[in-house]
Amino acid sequence: MTDTATTSPVLSSVDLGIGGMTCASCVGRVERALRKVPGVQDATVNLATERAHVTFGAEVSQADIDAILRRAVRNAGYEPRTVAEQEADEESSASPWAGFMPVAIGLLLSAPLVLPMFGDLFGKHWMLPAWAQFVLAAPVQFILGARFYKAGWHALKALSGNMDLLVAIGTSAGFGLSLWLWFTAHPGHTPHLYFEASAVVITLVLLGKWLEARAKRQTTAAIRALHALRPDVAHLIGRDGEVDVPIAEVMSGDKLVVRPGERIPVDGVIVEGYTQVDESMLTGEPLPVVREAGAPLTGGSINGDGRIVMQVSAVGSETVLARIIRLVEDAQAAKAPIQRLVDKVSSVFVPVVLLIALATFIGWMAVGAGLEESLIHAVAVLVIACPCALGLATPVAIMAGTGVAAKNGILIKDAEALEVAHKVDTVAFDKTGTLTVGQPRLIAFHVEPSLPEAEILAAVASVQSGSEHPLARAVVNAAKERGIAVPEPDGVRAVPGRGTEGEVAGRSFLIGSLRWMQELNVDLGDLRVVASDLQEKGATVSAVAERRTSGLVAVSLLAFGDEPKPGAKEALADLRAKGVRCVMISGDNKGAAYAMARRLGLDPDAGEVMAEVLPGDKAATIAQLKQGGHVVAMVGDGVNDAPALAAADVGMAMGNGTDVAMHAAGITLMRGDPKLVGAALDISHRTVRKIRQNLFWAFAYNVAGIPLAALGYLSPVVAGAAMALSSVSVMTNALLLKRWTPGNKPGNQ
Repeated sequence: MTDTATTSPVLSSVDLGIGGMTCASCVGRVERALRKVPGVQDATVNLATERAHVTFGAEVSQADIDAILRRAVRNAGYEPRTVAEQEADEESSASPWAGFMPVAIGLLLSAPLVLPMFGDLFGKHWMLPAWAQFVLAAPVQFILGARFYKAGWHALKALSGNMDLLVAIGTSAGFGLSLWLWFTAHPGHTPHLYFEASAVVITLVLLGKWLEARAKRQTTAAIRALHALRPDVAHLIGRDGEVDVPIAEVMSGDKLVVRPGERIPVDGVIVEGYTQVDESMLTGEPLPVVREAGAPLTGGSINGDGRIVMQVSAVGSETVLARIIRLVEDAQAAKAPIQRLVDKVSSVFVPVVLLIALATFIGWMAVGAGLEESLIHAVAVLVIACPCALGLATPVAIMAGTGVAAKNGILIKDAEALEVAHKVDTVAFDKTGTLTVGQPRLIAFHVEPSLPEAEILAAVASVQSGSEHPLARAVVNAAKERGIAVPEPDGVRAVPGRGTEGEVAGRSFLIGSLRWMQELNVDLGDLRVVASDLQEKGATVSAVAERRTSGLVAVSLLAFGDEPKPGAKEALADLRAKGVRCVMISGDNKGAAYAMARRLGLDPDAGEVMAEVLPGDKAATIAQLKQGGHVVAMVGDGVNDAPALAAADVGMAMGNGTDVAMHAAGITLMRGDPKLVGAALDISHRTVRKIRQNLFWAFAYNVAGIPLAALGYLSPVVAGAAMALSSVSVMTNALLLKRWTPGNKPGNQ
């Protein structure tokens, strides 16, 4: 049997900023260039974020790959940039009018060219001299429009096409036609020239790109807001007292002071003080939470009215905030499966448009139209067909959807999870910690009559003292509440899915499920009746056996009770009202699982409860639920949920769970609220709907516009306006998602 752990290649990844991309064709060209680099396994480029995510093998060093990738991007005709440079530019362009100067100059130079067109409507003929039109149009064509020539030339050299090439060819044809008509006109006669068409088209395209850039800044607002949560300075308790140091100098183990109203600089634990903490920007939870000595703190949250001293547990990229930012950035940079279809279309789109424009020119010439008219109709086809909206349709919707979801405590790790979630028809919930509070209490402790209860409880608590399992913590807490001293254990060993065994004061004990006791042939004797009675009442029952010379002997029963999470019952009811089947998966016995299920409003008789499922069998249970074409989401919070989260079509991890569960899941619910499951499915529905709307409008503009332009119903100026409007409408439609909040009724976005 092959060991996959040793044969699978070790992959690394790097993000690279890319300047100069304008449409979906540019994206395809950059991806092809990056994938040709030796050692690169995959490359995905996002037009909206203007970044590439490149995965490469271990045979290529990190130092070399950066230079090689930048060279590949530059050779493809685009500007390679580091992510830091990109972020610096975004900071400098925070003003809503940043980058508007070229557009303003274009508008000023184009206005006198367009004014005579309005004069004609009122019988006024204000035709400017040909030389004046040339003087106004030339700077627009060759200075403001230089970017189109440069990018178009690189596209031609690569034997591909993009939006810039279409604009450059179209406007150059209009400008060149005007020059030809001017120079060949009879002396004293001023022919109708098309300088205004080329100048206005370039200005409108620049205006459209500026509006796109402005809208993009809004789609990345969630990321910028998360970055803004990190303060610049921390109050370090050093040898000479309290001193202010930059955040970059804070190390794990340092002690920091956080004053009332300040942001908590990094992750840590309170060692002194009592306060309330506002974690709303991280979890979406609107109410402050109480934090006292020993409680964890998350960097970026806001301290309330108490002065506290904290000990740092994580800094830099290891903090919760840094991981959240990384998750959101990765999701916004990723491609949804639907985008692959768009990429295939865009790869052949520009060559097809060039052929249509050529056919338009030849067709009009064939029916007797003059060179002038035929060329203008061909130019209109080139201008309206620019595939800007096509390239933006999917990524801007994903950016807006993942951004607003993050703001409300839903972290979507990848675009595929976002797209698949809207198809979910079955949601499987882990019970403990997901639907229940996850902090069970020891509600009953039965000991064989001949044995001292306090001594047995002390031994059981000792064996369980090193475990983080909720039932183990409940036993330890019960011993402390009763004032029983817990001795140190020896040789403790966890048996996955079964229980724990260890030695206390020379005696060997096994604590675990009734199933384990049955597997070990432990005779419960009179305790069996007690166990059945407790299970029927919904308690989770464990047994304690002592290893003696005569074998294993049952000495005690432990009964645990848990409470449903606030809002869990309502969350399940809301999902069922939307036609989603809800299933609870539990390792508890049927009695305990069924009793809790009924409290949550689930019907065991309808197959909505799966009890006595071992941790290793959860993934198989998910596979069973997927039979028949069902799309299944799994919601869990523990290490033992990770295989099931990975096996589900969509994995959702509770943010109060483990890192392993969060890494295995495509979606993380930051505040562990079951109601966020429905909210995650809802934002997925809305985002996918926006993607489909955007793709419809992007295709509709071209499908309707190209024939109209070819048939002579659209002038180049109108075509340019329509092309710019298509991109802006797609961006605006996606930004409507920013109004979403959990619980919004359909139709609000």
